[in-house]
Amino acid sequence: MRKVPFLFLLFLPLFCSAAQWDVTTSQELHNALLRAAAGDEIVMSPGTYEGTFSISTKLSLRGSKDTVIDAGGMGSCLEIRASGVRVSDLTLKNYGADLYERNSGVLINEGSKDIVLNGLKIVGTGFGIRADKSEKILIEGCEIRGNKRKHVLDRGDGVYFNYVKDAVLQNNKVLYTRDGFYFENTDRTQSSANYFAALQYGIHYMYTRGDSAWNNEAEACIGGYALMSSEKIRLFDNLSKRTLEFGVLLNETDASEVSNNRIERVKNPRGKPSLDTEGKGIFIYGGGINIVEGNSFEACEIGAGVAMGGEGTVLHNNRFIGNRLQVRYIGSSSVEWSRDGVGNFWSNYQGWDLNQDGVGDVPYQPNDSLDRLFWLYPQSRFLMDSPLVVLLRFITAQFQLDRGKGIVDSHPIMHDPVSTEKGTI
Repeated sequence: MRKVPFLFLLFLPLFCSAAQWDVTTSQELHNALLRAAAGDEIVMSPGTYEGTFSISTKLSLRGSKDTVIDAGGMGSCLEIRASGVRVSDLTLKNYGADLYERNSGVLINEGSKDIVLNGLKIVGTGFGIRADKSEKILIEGCEIRGNKRKHVLDRGDGVYFNYVKDAVLQNNKVLYTRDGFYFENTDRTQSSANYFAALQYGIHYMYTRGDSAWNNEAEACIGGYALMSSEKIRLFDNLSKRTLEFGVLLNETDASEVSNNRIERVKNPRGKPSLDTEGKGIFIYGGGINIVEGNSFEACEIGAGVAMGGEGTVLHNNRFIGNRLQVRYIGSSSVEWSRDGVGNFWSNYQGWDLNQDGVGDVPYQPNDSLDRLFWLYPQSRFLMDSPLVVLLRFITAQFQLDRGKGIVDSHPIMHDPVSTEKGTI
């Protein structure tokens, strides 16, 4: 191991400057981490460094694409106990699987701030990156892979934040973990341009405030984006496709905006009708007043599901395209799904527009009493496509027997905005 100070220190001893430590073995890395001063940089040569390592000083730790830290199946590869730490260009693998002990590829301890993690490849069963009671963390350009042989709930999350403020996560890729990003009691996280696949939820918010996510993609997950018991979240311009249970979940979430997202092919072949586990483009469950606008819900088993007090959320200017059931609403209220004279586009709307203003002259009611009946008594669902039920739906529509009940769009959009305008809504 060589400690290499900058040359001008030989001539200007009154000035202090950062030093570079070049290391080639695990022991040299341990020694450098103990002896380095604030602001120093440790450069790891290519090779495998076995063991677990701790950073207790403000410094930079840098490797290359062939630099590996192997924790040997126990503990965390790197534990950060200081502020102002930067770690880049390393592979971290074979860390422990004990989630109660917080085993992680990178473990950021309480009180740390101004942490930068860049270009890391993290592979293991525990948490990829975990931080508790920290702030100002940047995670950029990292790839995190969990253990796909483990049950999804037995894996650690790709990124787990608990009481973290002002974090930025961008251009990361997360596969085979529990949740891609799990945020609990966080404030103002920003997640952009991340990719999630083959896990529980892409991003999972729990008791969070002021977070935002955009330009992310969740594919082949159980759910895309779960907003639970949170407030003031902005979820926009994201993609969710081929998920099982939902594209977006709004559960007891308030004052949030879900806009311009694209949700495709939410279908649950494992679902049992008696458990109401069909795939939903968006599932609104519990109280809260939120805005859902400009989204596309396409080729889902259910376009939108609403239950248990979700009537406060307003949906307008969305696209509901080719969903097996456009809306499932369980409740007794009359709920209006339009705003300022603008409703939603429904691919199965059969009304007319005599004055050619682009808005249907007849309100659209995406679910009727029969839908609510089948939801309450799922054992009768085998009758849904029977000739008798088809006849009853026709009679109900002709005589407007359900008018003023359930979800109503009084201003349905006549033409698909995507087919009439360039780009997406």
